[in-house]
Amino acid sequence: MNRQQLFDNIQKKQSYLCVGLDTDIKRIPKHLLVNEDPVFEFNKQIIDATKDYCVAYKPNTAFYESLGSKGWQSLEKTIHYIPDSHFVIADAKRGDIGNTSKMYASAFFENMNVDALTVAPYMGEDSVTPFLGFDEKWVVLLALTSNKGSNDFQLDTQESVGQALYEKVMHRAQEWGSAENLMFVLGATHPEKFKELRAIAPEHFFLVPGVGAQGGDLKALSQYGFNKYCGLLVNSSRGIIYAGDGENFAEAAGNAAAKLQSEMADLLDQYL
Repeated sequence: MNRQQLFDNIQKKQSYLCVGLDTDIKRIPKHLLVNEDPVFEFNKQIIDATKDYCVAYKPNTAFYESLGSKGWQSLEKTIHYIPDSHFVIADAKRGDIGNTSKMYASAFFENMNVDALTVAPYMGEDSVTPFLGFDEKWVVLLALTSNKGSNDFQLDTQESVGQALYEKVMHRAQEWGSAENLMFVLGATHPEKFKELRAIAPEHFFLVPGVGAQGGDLKALSQYGFNKYCGLLVNSSRGIIYAGDGENFAEAAGNAAAKLQSEMADLLDQYL
């Protein structure tokens, strides 16, 4: 999916919501455990309940890999079940030396056929560029994440260059990819920085985790983070998929997604 197609979907649905499928078999409703593949059954019902309110899904591969080969099968079935109209991000946080990155890229872009993959930039250019060589596929590069530990390195200012590490990552990465194939992960738990972040990367999309369970400020990050293509995919995982824990879990997830979509429609009308 290219940038224009993604923006068209955002406009059509009046939503820039990404639903994170961080499906923990220990948290899914007990009545699903009788199914042959309870993880996929949970995801299937979540997707059916939320697909009208979101433009993207983000399965976190760790939750599937932890279950071995059976979990990988659940992941594959989930990705195939997501409608073609939706942008699919594999949240795998890969990144290694060139030949290894090529294999990761092939696994997710050619075999799994996802639209985007989260990538860690720590090993530098040759660990990232192999992911950028696929038509209409995207790298979602970790820059300023939503977790508490982002303070340890990402916000640390390098005296020699007078900028924080995340700023250097964002500036340098724009030499490797374009706004058509490179996004940045920028946490909603840093809403005060979104005006500055948008100035660093005016044209790029941002994947924004941290709204919902982590308490990110949707209005603030939208006000300062929008660009002419909207430029934001705001992810909510636990706040949607675990909105309910009984037999009506899917309905509760749909209601949570609808509420966020309604807020997003208002913000798009107000700021875009």
